[in-house]
Amino acid sequence: MTQDVQAIADQLEEASHQHGEPYSLLDRRLEALEMMKKLPMPRMTRYRFNDWPLLSDQPLTFEDSDPKLATGLIDQDPDVIRIVQVGQTTTTVQLPEELRKKGVILTDIFSAARIHPRLIERFFMNRVVKPDENKLTAAHLAYLNAGIFLYVPKGVEIDTPIEAEIIQDATKDQPLNSHLLIVAEAQSKLHFLQHLQTVGDKTVPANMMVEIVAQEGSTVAFSSLDELGENTHVYFKRRANIGRDAHVDWAVGLMNDGDTLGDMDSELISQGGYADAKAIAVTTGAQKMAVTNRVTNRGKQTTGLINQRGVLLEQSELIFNGIGQIVHGAHGAKADQQNRVLMMSGDAHGDANPILLIDENDVVAGHAASVGPVDPEQMYYLMSRGIDRATAERMVIRGFLGSVLTVIPAKNVRDKMVAILERKLADGQKY
Repeated sequence: MTQDVQAIADQLEEASHQHGEPYSLLDRRLEALEMMKKLPMPRMTRYRFNDWPLLSDQPLTFEDSDPKLATGLIDQDPDVIRIVQVGQTTTTVQLPEELRKKGVILTDIFSAARIHPRLIERFFMNRVVKPDENKLTAAHLAYLNAGIFLYVPKGVEIDTPIEAEIIQDATKDQPLNSHLLIVAEAQSKLHFLQHLQTVGDKTVPANMMVEIVAQEGSTVAFSSLDELGENTHVYFKRRANIGRDAHVDWAVGLMNDGDTLGDMDSELISQGGYADAKAIAVTTGAQKMAVTNRVTNRGKQTTGLINQRGVLLEQSELIFNGIGQIVHGAHGAKADQQNRVLMMSGDAHGDANPILLIDENDVVAGHAASVGPVDPEQMYYLMSRGIDRATAERMVIRGFLGSVLTVIPAKNVRDKMVAILERKLADGQKY
């Protein structure tokens, strides 16, 4: 190492020790730091983001955030299964005792590393996402400063959605590197609902990662409402490894106000696995967003579905890449995708790129893509019944995005997503 790199490693080691982390995590941090020197930035099909400030030069530090920053942002229902993190500070963990007795674990990622080291060493950035994929995945591990761990044992079914409120503390000049690890053992069932928000206006990056391990016969429904701030440059990676006859359903609302780069991946690694990856995005102002949604069929009789819908306002840019891949030997697999974009402004730029990579004959695969304005026939129908143009446009758009909105299980989150959508559309229509 050069002297500067050695100094960075020394600082990182000191911060890890002061934080009380196990040596196994520190060793992995240092390995990831070394990887960062050699790895390239991630690639995004048909999009360049080289000038985005996705890496911070801030050292690794651990600072508590004021829990009062969450005031007014979340409800206080004591009966909800919930974990709340403000910046690096875990302020609330609500898990019923009956679930604890069944072996369910819901805690912050660092407590998990200390209390449940075998689970963390087995699953954390080891099977699903690996640090050597690109420079940002390595940076995520090296500078990890927040995160959540959920473990659901074999055969345990949780009918109530588990809610995670993650609030970025942008009152501090500190990047957020937050990791969510969900492990669903065989025949288990859960619904996880994540909500990302920002408090403060510092210009800092957020490196947000989700790993889902869905073992044989398990069912995981994952929903996320992303509304990080205008000055936050976001990189996210969300990936699920889906075992035999396991199901993973994604429903993601990308409502961030800042530039966003992200990947959603569903790896159907065993026979009978099922993935349905749904995402909606709304871009405004001069915002830029590029998202790749990939489903890879590796097992026989697997099903991978992609449904992406975006709305562009003002001078924003949105790129949707949908990649359906069926590898050799995945007999009887199905891959289908839809990528649709509505252009609400002549100054916006949108693109929808469906990609099929098929290396097997005995399969079913298809794709659809469209980029264009609101359907004039739908507009005419509504306006002919006395509805003004602005309201008619919003009604058409809500119907266009309804395939994701309707599958969010928590009514308060659906209402929140619709409220954000209405605000963005109203602002864009003024433009």
